[in-house]
Amino acid sequence: MDSKIFREYDIRGKVPSQINEEVAYKIGLGYGSYLQEFLGQKSCVIGRDNRISSKGLRDSLVKGLLETGINVLDYGLITTPMHYYTRYVNNLFGIMITASHNPSDENGFKFSFDEYANARGEMVQELKKYIDKGKFLKGKGHLEEKNITDDYIDYVISHLKMGKKKVKVVLDPANGVTTTIARKIYEKLNIDLTIINEENDGTFPNHHPDPTIEENLEELKKKVLEVKADIGIGFDGDGDRIGIIDEKGHMVSIESYAIIILRNIIDKVENKSFLYDAKCSDNFKDEILRLGGKPVICRTGSSYTQEKVLRENIPFGIQYVGHISLNDRLFSTESAMYSSLRLIEILSKTDKTLSELDQTIPKYFNTPEEKFPSSDTTKYEVIKNIQKYCDKKNYKYLEIDGLKVMFKDGWAYVRASNTGPNITLRCESKNKKDLNNLVTLFKSLIEIYNK
Repeated sequence: MDSKIFREYDIRGKVPSQINEEVAYKIGLGYGSYLQEFLGQKSCVIGRDNRISSKGLRDSLVKGLLETGINVLDYGLITTPMHYYTRYVNNLFGIMITASHNPSDENGFKFSFDEYANARGEMVQELKKYIDKGKFLKGKGHLEEKNITDDYIDYVISHLKMGKKKVKVVLDPANGVTTTIARKIYEKLNIDLTIINEENDGTFPNHHPDPTIEENLEELKKKVLEVKADIGIGFDGDGDRIGIIDEKGHMVSIESYAIIILRNIIDKVENKSFLYDAKCSDNFKDEILRLGGKPVICRTGSSYTQEKVLRENIPFGIQYVGHISLNDRLFSTESAMYSSLRLIEILSKTDKTLSELDQTIPKYFNTPEEKFPSSDTTKYEVIKNIQKYCDKKNYKYLEIDGLKVMFKDGWAYVRASNTGPNITLRCESKNKKDLNNLVTLFKSLIEIYNK
């Protein structure tokens, strides 16, 4: 197996050169044996997204799992949040076959070793080391095919309280796996619904279903304006990332979403701690403080944010890349559908439009996250050299999966990507001129050291 597929949060790579049936079989042997030998588990749950390659990978994965003697509960074609729900209701660990928002020619495996979140960091490497040893258990496990759809729909709907206003919504599931359930959920609520890209063929429109990239939402924007919708929602391939368009066709930032939700729930929750990852704008942190809450910063990556939210019972947390943990009413599964419905719920109880709600939120000057091609070896050296530079300049910084360098009215966050051979940079300032200076400085540092 290519060691590069074992990344910070999951196993992921190109199909079939890196991820194929043989790899899936070995992962099944390794995971099934590891769960039994070290964690005392007798069963596990699995699910898959609707990528063209996912069914074949599932068959080989199951073959490997069963040969170790572990029992398998297969929930079939489901979203990643639904998979988290199957783990929760069964009190089991498991594997989800998906490459999330990555292009359709990639695939992978999100897997868990505890009740909080997917394996992360050293956990992923532990599985790799175990598989490399090749000493697997032998047995004859039992396969049970199950369906969670109706239970999951009831679970989601039971934690919503829609108002009298019928909100007009356009959904873009990007032909991802949310096509299997989105209509079933939204049509049970007081919603005027339009759905685009609902083919469920796993190919994804534009080959990039990441809904946090604005250019991927152009078709959604047009449809929102065409049908005069109140809101447009985009999902990624496996249903755990969200992109939002207002009634004027403008993208709403994840931080604006977070502040709207925060204002709605802060007086209703006992724990006033709210989480955000290091990439997020300071406007969310500042709003938490203004309202009397406690901001909690976390390293990026849904495995880390989800674990912290659940372990510390934090009612609400966000990631800049569109992962949302709503843990105030139900067990958080980072469901993009549920997250969108909570915003729709707010719209159903107000006369204000989404753009009007967004206008009340302070905006700081910032850049989108920019990627700089590197190598999986060089990218870490670049960060070390930038850290040395900051030490010489006496810059203050936080070491949170990279460096978040703090200045009087802003910051620059530079890190080695955990999902690819890239270095990423995002900068923010309350002053546009200072923002440009930060971008120029840190781009030049990346260029100098990335050789």
